[in-house]
Amino acid sequence: MGKNWIKRCLIASGATRTAGIFASKKAVILMYHSVMDDPTRLALSLGEIIHSTAVFRGQMELLARKYHPVSLDDVLLFVRGEKDLPARPVVLTFDDGYADNHDVAMPILNQTGVPATFYVTVNCVETGTLPWPSHLRHAFLTTRRSQWEEAGGTIWPLKQAAERQQAFQCASGHAARLAGQLQNEFVHSVEAQLEVVPPDKTEKLMMTWEQVRGLAANGHSVGSHTLTHPNMAHITDGEAATEMAQSKHQLEQALRAPIVHFSYPCPALSPHWKKSTLELSRKLGYLTAVTTDAGQVRRHDDPLSLHRTRPTKDVDGLHWNLECSFLGQPR
Repeated sequence: MGKNWIKRCLIASGATRTAGIFASKKAVILMYHSVMDDPTRLALSLGEIIHSTAVFRGQMELLARKYHPVSLDDVLLFVRGEKDLPARPVVLTFDDGYADNHDVAMPILNQTGVPATFYVTVNCVETGTLPWPSHLRHAFLTTRRSQWEEAGGTIWPLKQAAERQQAFQCASGHAARLAGQLQNEFVHSVEAQLEVVPPDKTEKLMMTWEQVRGLAANGHSVGSHTLTHPNMAHITDGEAATEMAQSKHQLEQALRAPIVHFSYPCPALSPHWKKSTLELSRKLGYLTAVTTDAGQVRRHDDPLSLHRTRPTKDVDGLHWNLECSFLGQPR
């Protein structure tokens, strides 16, 4: 309580804004995933990536009132040295392609005048299935089985919550190294062994192509988040090329427009991008690529390895972190 009171007082006094005048020009790219009225409803599948509708609306109203929301295209010109940005510029991005991005988040963005870039996991939209981390999380946290046998014979007990989390992290490490059909087969094998029904069997949780086109029709940008959500630094170069190139092609076919923005998945393992994927993205015609590496964006940064900032789950926390960001303190 004491720390929060001090933070609010510093913000209210204008001290952070005054100090920010003397900081170098930078932009903050925020990374969201899902927005829904009750985040607890799908917590066992999506984990901590959900923002409540009420908090998200408050955060967007904060951005519109206290900062300058800009587009990713604006930031591209800024890092190239071809355009200046207004003071305290903020970019909004969404990963994965959940249906609530269109149904819940977009109306709020339109009402507050905040543009966003939505990165789509193409196979998830094509098949209507959640990205594999949600399938594995749901399987390990909801199964009634008391153990999971890893390939090779290692037995992972599942009686305690901590044991389930450890097994989930182990399985995620395996899945993150796979792409395409091999990844799909691994996830299905885990679900079969743990005897669980996938969370998206009874509910539509991913966008349709019509909804993706609706985002673009409302003035927002659409980018690629790969085909199947692997860790791009831990698959083969050939698989990485397929993930980047084919997702770009399918999005361009669906939207009948160039796709120049890319977002690296970071489902498990580290790092989640490397020099060869950066060069591949350049070769394929992407103009920007965002990572989950924390930090701000400055002029002359490489547009194909941009840093992002994770938003807090409350309005005051986001306000404080943005103030610190524009002072040069990473959050």
